[in-house]
Amino acid sequence: MVPTMSALDSTTDPQLVQHQGGGNNNSDVDDINNVCFKEECIHTASYLLDAMDLTTEPCDDFYQFVCGKFRKQTIPDDKESVSTFNTISEIVKSQLRTIVSEPFQPDEPRHLKNPKNLYQLCMDKEKIEQNGLDDAKKIIDYFGGWPVVEGDRWDMGSFDWKEMIYKFRAKGFSVDYLLDFSVSVDSKNSTTRIIELDSGSLALSRKYFIKGLEDKLVAAYYSYMVDMAVLLGATEERAKEELMESLNFEIKLSNASLPSEERRDYEKLYNKMSLQEVQQKFPTIPWKEYFTQILGPEITVQEDEPIMVIEPSYITALENILQQTPKRVQANYLMWRTISAIANYMPEKFRQRTLKYHTAISGSKERQARWKECTGIAAGSVNYAVGSLYIKKFFKKESKVNALELVHRIRDEMVKTLQSIDWMDDNTRAAAMDKAKSISEYIGYPDELLDDNKLAEFYQNYDVSNETSYLEAILKTTTFATNYSMSRLRKPVNKTEWLRHASPAVVNAFYNGLENSIEFPAGILQGIFFNNDRPSYMNYGGIGFVIGHEITHGFDDQGRQFDKDGNLNDWWAPETKQKYLQKAQCIIWQYGNYTDKQTNMKLNGINTQGENIADNGGLKHAYRAYNSWVKDHSVEKRLPGLQKYSPKQMFWIAAASTWCSVTRDESLSNRITTGYHSPGEFRVRGPFSNSEDFSRDFNCPIGSMMNPMKKCTVW
Repeated sequence: MVPTMSALDSTTDPQLVQHQGGGNNNSDVDDINNVCFKEECIHTASYLLDAMDLTTEPCDDFYQFVCGKFRKQTIPDDKESVSTFNTISEIVKSQLRTIVSEPFQPDEPRHLKNPKNLYQLCMDKEKIEQNGLDDAKKIIDYFGGWPVVEGDRWDMGSFDWKEMIYKFRAKGFSVDYLLDFSVSVDSKNSTTRIIELDSGSLALSRKYFIKGLEDKLVAAYYSYMVDMAVLLGATEERAKEELMESLNFEIKLSNASLPSEERRDYEKLYNKMSLQEVQQKFPTIPWKEYFTQILGPEITVQEDEPIMVIEPSYITALENILQQTPKRVQANYLMWRTISAIANYMPEKFRQRTLKYHTAISGSKERQARWKECTGIAAGSVNYAVGSLYIKKFFKKESKVNALELVHRIRDEMVKTLQSIDWMDDNTRAAAMDKAKSISEYIGYPDELLDDNKLAEFYQNYDVSNETSYLEAILKTTTFATNYSMSRLRKPVNKTEWLRHASPAVVNAFYNGLENSIEFPAGILQGIFFNNDRPSYMNYGGIGFVIGHEITHGFDDQGRQFDKDGNLNDWWAPETKQKYLQKAQCIIWQYGNYTDKQTNMKLNGINTQGENIADNGGLKHAYRAYNSWVKDHSVEKRLPGLQKYSPKQMFWIAAASTWCSVTRDESLSNRITTGYHSPGEFRVRGPFSNSEDFSRDFNCPIGSMMNPMKKCTVW
């Protein structure tokens, strides 16, 4: 729950390239009056032709056909990939830069000064070089020092892991390194909030740690730890010895946690207890004190306070691990995690060593330009305030209205599917249709985001407008965010609250099972995904595919566990549920048998099943919604240079083009190992080869790669 603008390619005439996907009326192809020559049509055609490999047969490899030339791009040294998503993100970041780099205005409200000062502090490299190390050392000293650096001077007697966590909370650091703590929503009563405990937040995925130092990323991580300790004054010999123990401690924590494949059944993760029961079950931790310190002084907890324990077995294991682990090892680990958290806000030698470590993970060899990094930090830290200015300056309001029509048409097609499928019993079908009709949508931005008074009220306790230390400004920002999160425990859940949907400058889309809602921020309503001035087949194939994907998330292996009101509730008849699981198993098997040629790795069919089910259903319903639109309007004009492709074929080309990407080996390997999305190639190959509509429109022979005999369909 991540293409360059160019002129129309004149080197290839698509009408001279013969494909299996013919069957078009030649008069349509040759009729100049049937071609759209509007500026946006020319731009769109140019973009597509620059990406396409017209020498590949669509039925042999549609991803290569649509994205073949795109994949030949050289990835810049500061990037791990080039994709449609991060290309639009670059445009958005440039727009945000104009906001956060503007000079201060005399009567400017504080919430608009904050991001500008954050940006300036981040850009002041000279000051960070002068003061950054001292600022970091003050924080390290506040926490009692890093034992590996302090050597024999470190005072073991004054250390207690709980006290250190409390200090982390007070200073703005994460409290989740040993045990994840959050104020969440009770998934069986989604209008109330609850304290939630989960397994600790690891620096690397469990999938790497369980292999130990034999894994090259674990080895790179260990080397990074040692080098950072040496940079802070430790001897190399001591650093290697002590941080090996620290690494083994983190490996034990990872082994105690559940594999991600076992965290997809939410009923198994729903373990609600009272504070008293938690204290009895896990007696070595003073829970009332722990909760009080992290929640803050304004919130009191009693013995009957409900607590959600996601992995009880992890906490039992954690108690044993802590009892068996010397204090020095515990302290080394916790201090290491805080130092790695602030490394990017420290002088250049620390940033360079951090980059070397991230190169092992992502393959990117350079940092992004400083202004990009600082824009991301300033805009991300004060995202509502910056988002408000982004909307006022860069978003076209009519995009919101037009995107809403797509949402309604695509949801209608989902309802029709639920109405017609033959494997559901009537009661489950009725509940499913009710859920689909009840999905609420949030498009672009909430109107409240444009209200300066509401923004000022939200940010009233946040002020970095006069801060002079970059690191202190960052920690004030994280403290504010944590305070806000914790303060919501006693407040009822308002699922339509504007703050829940107020990050418009994001190139992504979301489904929220606890709200039964879909969200499409302003950031994604542009580029290859959406434009008001081009044929609708491009929009239904672009943002329509994404809309269908998010709607279908409500009915994937995880979303289907929630009812129309966003509550965890088994509303499925047993026999219908069994049929669903069989269909989902087909998807698991299909994708689990795909091998990525670039890395020679098989995909994880279990962890990616939710996204794959959403892709398959989303594509189908976006296509049917487009056909519905054509019936109400008319057949659309074709694109210049792409006249041989019918509007229906252009829908598929548009849909596939959204997943064009080229990725470094290291990053792709990491995504396949730890991610929940299939690589772009398989987000095309899987759903398109399962679609009879696609095979018909491109006249693909049965048995070709894009039209296999066996197809998987859930929705």
